[in-house]
Amino acid sequence: MNSKLPNIIPVFPLSGVIFFPNTNLPLNIFEPRYLSLVGDAMKTNKYMGMIQAKNETSNVYSVGCLGKIIEHKQTKDGRILVNLVGVSRFQIQTEINNDKLYREFEVSYEKFSDDLDEKIISEPINELNKLYEKTKIFFKKNGLMLNWNEFEKLDLNQKINTLAMIAPISNEEKQTILESIHINSKAKTLSEIIEFYLHENSIIRTTLQ
Repeated sequence: MNSKLPNIIPVFPLSGVIFFPNTNLPLNIFEPRYLSLVGDAMKTNKYMGMIQAKNETSNVYSVGCLGKIIEHKQTKDGRILVNLVGVSRFQIQTEINNDKLYREFEVSYEKFSDDLDEKIISEPINELNKLYEKTKIFFKKNGLMLNWNEFEKLDLNQKINTLAMIAPISNEEKQTILESIHINSKAKTLSEIIEFYLHENSIIRTTLQ
């Protein structure tokens, strides 16, 4: 796997936030432990991991996403505003015992090597246009706006990851998509989830009529 990516990373567990490769995530950092995390990351390689916490506990899912800080601004009241760009998904191997305020994990990127393989991005996805059409209907029904003209400028990986990240579906469903290894499986899972919601809404409307 890519030797340039760190095997031991600082991790920010955050419930309800699912971060995907090739997407951007703005963060408002104010807790002392995460101010320390960002400060240390800025002094080294600017990498930090984002992972979903389970039910506001110390437990986390096994798969998260490595991000790189591309913007960093300190406010007058001591907060730090950062913008992360998703690099690659990772799988947790073990937690590192440390004396820092934040948690560190040893991680592996091997399972998600496609995230860094540019050749994968240009591969066609079966019924991709159908997915986009279903997503447009789903977003419209939920009052969610997306600039589709700008969306079309994204590469294939960015399109699927962006739709998964912003779709009004449950965090558990987004986590399932995140853990889908290949782009085709991510697209298929997203399509099935959206189809379920559209079908469910159709049944509700029929029942109420």
